[in-house]
Amino acid sequence: MEDRSTYKRRNIFSGFMFGVGLVAFIDEAVFHQLLHWHHFYDLSSTTLGLVSDGFFHALSWFATVGGLFLFADLRRRRGLIPLRWSGAVLVGSGVFQLYDGLIQHKLFRIHQIRYGVDIFYYDLVWNIIAVLLIAAGIWCIRLSRGKEHVR
Repeated sequence: MEDRSTYKRRNIFSGFMFGVGLVAFIDEAVFHQLLHWHHFYDLSSTTLGLVSDGFFHALSWFATVGGLFLFADLRRRRGLIPLRWSGAVLVGSGVFQLYDGLIQHKLFRIHQIRYGVDIFYYDLVWNIIAVLLIAAGIWCIRLSRGKEHVR
């Protein structure tokens, strides 16, 4: 029998992984594949950019599936705290997006959101949404402190 703190940590880890995978999937599907705004790695040929998108897509898939396996295990053990898990999803989503916006876009410059336009407002919106997701997630996790396992 595991203690409550173990389940609380698992709720955070599971939600965080799912959030990272979910937002990475949305980024890949919308901005890489549907809009063709950029590839994961734009410092070389289009072929290498497409290959890098494949690795990025695989990583997001593994994070999503891994997070859902942990979610299913929490439900099976009656250790799921939905508000805590949902907050962790928001934090994971925001952390990924902020990492992408600050580290990949600005520090490493391996790709930008768009090319051929003034990207200031794109970057601003991208990073503000990331911070809002993180703040909302932390708020949900704090609200869940007194909650017991309900499922």
